[in-house]
Amino acid sequence: MIVRREHPEDVPAVRAVVAAAFQESAGRIPVEVVLLDRLREDGGWIPRFSLVAEEDGAVVGHVVATRGDVGDRPGLGIGPVAVRPDRQGRGVGTALLHALLGAAEARDEELVVLLGEPAYYARFGFVPAAEHGVDAPDPAWGRYFQARVFTPAAPRGAFRYAAPFGDL
Repeated sequence: MIVRREHPEDVPAVRAVVAAAFQESAGRIPVEVVLLDRLREDGGWIPRFSLVAEEDGAVVGHVVATRGDVGDRPGLGIGPVAVRPDRQGRGVGTALLHALLGAAEARDEELVVLLGEPAYYARFGFVPAAEHGVDAPDPAWGRYFQARVFTPAAPRGAFRYAAPFGDL
């Protein structure tokens, strides 16, 4: 498996992976596909933080982080994270997240947040965001809104995702 930056020609394959990973019913486009399309058009899109996992020349996974903010300071919001169903449980998502987190830290990002299962994301150093003084856009998210900080001086306050997240 190779994890690399997404290329423009990967977009259709990425859309297919996200659709397959989040498919709820036949014929409906998952909201995550629509979100990804809108994120690509938004000022919060950061191409270097859109990564694919490739096996035998095929895209089998994707992760993206987009620009958000905590107060007047930047942060990254991760999501969606998608792995083709026939490749789930085989380390693809783990490889994508490790690569994304390494890239974010290498680019001097101070923090990343995501909404997800605490038992799964703890292995990547995520804890409930409130433990770092970062408030969720929706307080009902509770411990599922998680953060990983890369510096003790990471910002505190309310996190705001890129605009397309607010349209969901």
